[in-house]
Amino acid sequence: MISIFNVVLCAVLAVLFWTCIGFALGRRIFPQALALPLAPTLGWAVQNALALPMFFLLRFSQTNIAVIAILATSISLAAIWRDAAREQTTTLPWWAYATAAMLALAPTLAILPKSTLGDGVALAGPMFDHAKLAMIDDMARMGLPPGNPFFGESGDRLPYYYLWYFGAAQFTRGLGISAWEADAAMTWFSAFASLTLLMGLATWFAGRAAAAFWIGLLALGGSLRFPLWLLLGTERVNELLLPATGLAGWLFQASWVPQHLMAAACAVVAIFLIGQLECDLKQGAAFGHRRVLPAAVLVLVVVAAFESSTWIGGITLAAATPVAGLVRLAQLAPERRLAFIGTCAMTAALAALVAFPFLHDQWIATSVRQSGFPIGIEPYEVLGPLFPASMRRILDVPAFWLVLLVIEFPALVIAGAIALARSVQAESDQQHSGMAAIFAALTLASLVVTWLVTSRLGEHNDLGWRAVLPAIFVLMVFAAVGLARWIARRAYVAAGAALLGLVLALPDGIKLIATNATGHPAPSAHAFAQAPELWAAVRAHTAPGERVANNPLYLADVTPWPVNISWALLANRRSCFAGRELTLAYVPLPDARREEINAKFIRVFAGQGSAEDVRDLAQTFHCRVVVLTPSDGAWRNDPFPASPLFHLVDMKADRWRIYRAD
Repeated sequence: MISIFNVVLCAVLAVLFWTCIGFALGRRIFPQALALPLAPTLGWAVQNALALPMFFLLRFSQTNIAVIAILATSISLAAIWRDAAREQTTTLPWWAYATAAMLALAPTLAILPKSTLGDGVALAGPMFDHAKLAMIDDMARMGLPPGNPFFGESGDRLPYYYLWYFGAAQFTRGLGISAWEADAAMTWFSAFASLTLLMGLATWFAGRAAAAFWIGLLALGGSLRFPLWLLLGTERVNELLLPATGLAGWLFQASWVPQHLMAAACAVVAIFLIGQLECDLKQGAAFGHRRVLPAAVLVLVVVAAFESSTWIGGITLAAATPVAGLVRLAQLAPERRLAFIGTCAMTAALAALVAFPFLHDQWIATSVRQSGFPIGIEPYEVLGPLFPASMRRILDVPAFWLVLLVIEFPALVIAGAIALARSVQAESDQQHSGMAAIFAALTLASLVVTWLVTSRLGEHNDLGWRAVLPAIFVLMVFAAVGLARWIARRAYVAAGAALLGLVLALPDGIKLIATNATGHPAPSAHAFAQAPELWAAVRAHTAPGERVANNPLYLADVTPWPVNISWALLANRRSCFAGRELTLAYVPLPDARREEINAKFIRVFAGQGSAEDVRDLAQTFHCRVVVLTPSDGAWRNDPFPASPLFHLVDMKADRWRIYRAD
């Protein structure tokens, strides 16, 4: 089902490849102490932002992928070799990288299948969100621009931010591994890259390697809800506060949405690069590489953030960069401000130009949905039904800042905010205090977007859940800085308060790791273990570009929330309708039309479909192959033999029937 060897091979190659590119660039842009810690994130962002448009022009083949990878690696190694004589300094010790590599296994556990009693296979809850890895298979199989693997009626355009999946597809196509294996490896890489970034920044700001250790512990922290549930009971807590959502810390987000995690890492690097633009201007370079290179890299990093997450790169970073730019502008000497403004304007224009295809697709998808503007202004809902409805919306405003943030991020918010404020006010080190002020701007913008801006696409406030990530990254950095400084200076009251928040946060993180490792027990675990054979039979009767139809509810109980998971992980074919959940975010359909189609497919596979419904599968939704299983109602009341449009091409007793459209 999945090869651990392939996952490890892909993860190792990803680290070596993108770190090599990032280190070659970072040595010329960042302080030398940060060149290596930031290299994985920087290399990933630059390479993918450049490679994607290149493969729109070139064939996305194994040979071309290998040639471009070899060229990029060779150029990077040559640049590193040429600068070998440059003084090397680092504040991040080797054990920090080893710790990051080990901690990155915690979210990766959620992506791996788990054996159960009776030869079954269980999956962890985050696999619900990883069902979108079908995009990796589609790009690796069909090339670029990517098609839409989730739905057949609206054409093949994929209106989604898919850069993270493109990065994984390069390894799927280049190494010949499965999309599931590449997704697991990329989940590990994203966790590792974000941790080395945070460890490097914390160590740089604190001037102490101990800050990297505290980043590792803070990353494992969770919410106060778990201790509160144990103390007060779940029902009582849910009366005081609305139930837990996706607003969570590093470990949860790394397990569920590594693409947003990488976008947040890119946002942090982009903000740091704004500070580096100022440094290069101070050095008085006219128009040499010391001004051009940081600006060019900033363009690519911003593009990578947007093309990996519209919520972070398109909304949060767009709100944060003007504020951060104004902070940096105020720090500049008057004679340098005009040049700084010009450089920032040029980078913003170039980033918008490079990302225009994604911007265009998002706009078209929004208009097709007919659901109005995709974002709105509404304070984040916090308080539960214990509070009167007439007062709740008013009380939610202070409760977000004074209650929710403290409960969801007990190890970060107070300690991180205090240490960040102290760093901004520090007069002994202007470089660090100036950069801390820029990060304070990012934090404030991120939290304000989370607080006030809401997404209207789908049924959840995905924007708020993900927009908080840049703030969480910065608060993690400065909470670690504060702990390292307070302990070294024997400020035991401050250190003790910060450690108390960390101790209260760890039980929820440990609980999450345990659920990632054990998975979600389901009655269909045994059937899921046999699903690879079924989908291999389907592929034998389906051309690479053809679409298949299966019951959208098939094996839906394998994940805690229903999704067509076996198709997404194992089919390696496009679906003509992958199900309600997988078309909600990735297909621009009006809500009423999506519900109508969902009802039609469920009706057909329940054995209650009409001849017209069956004809629609073939003619309207372009279903070239249909697969039935004994769990489908249509297995006993099969409508396909009576249709002149389909004929039986494969059957295995008590396992499957495969029909093909004439």
